[in-house]
Amino acid sequence: MNKYEDVFIHPSAEIKPGARIGRGSMIWNQAQIRESAVIGKKCIIGKSVYIDQGVKIGDRVKVQNGVSVYCGVELEDDVFLGPFSTLTNDLYPRAFDPDWQIYKTLIKKGASIGANATVVCGNTIGEYAMIGAGTVVVSDVPPHGLVLGNPGKLFGFVCICGRKLSSLIEENEQAKVFKCDHCAKHISIPKENMQLSKSLKRKHLSLEGDNL
Repeated sequence: MNKYEDVFIHPSAEIKPGARIGRGSMIWNQAQIRESAVIGKKCIIGKSVYIDQGVKIGDRVKVQNGVSVYCGVELEDDVFLGPFSTLTNDLYPRAFDPDWQIYKTLIKKGASIGANATVVCGNTIGEYAMIGAGTVVVSDVPPHGLVLGNPGKLFGFVCICGRKLSSLIEENEQAKVFKCDHCAKHISIPKENMQLSKSLKRKHLSLEGDNL
């Protein structure tokens, strides 16, 4: 019997005691939700998804097939995780080291992570950022940032609707304002974000001689 009100749970999914799932959410086949995980309202958790203990997921989040969301990761409202995208939580993994440290990762409201992309732990993905399929993110990503490649590089900025911004309509000392060619929204991008290096600087793996 499903004890969660107005929640669809596939019979093959495993929900541990203490997990919380918001109304209107759907948990599909072979998904596993661990103890003390919190999933918001109207979320979709796809096939074979693993949600670790203590993970916090906001409302209207879509986690596609084969994704693992480990302890230390937080997903705000309206986040999209594409199929088989990876969110790590240990910068220096060793099978024989019991004293490992979790580095927290925050995916902010409306951000999208493409299929098979990897977000190295300890970073923040800004609101409505777009991470392309197969990208490896090694640093913080600014709001609306479009990041592609390995290692991830900043290739511009996107609208809330996801389309790349190209029509500049206003500029001042602090920001550039773009009009989306698709939905006509006006999006202000701080100049300090536009001046970021196209090869985003590694936040943690910065030791001399590091070739990772």
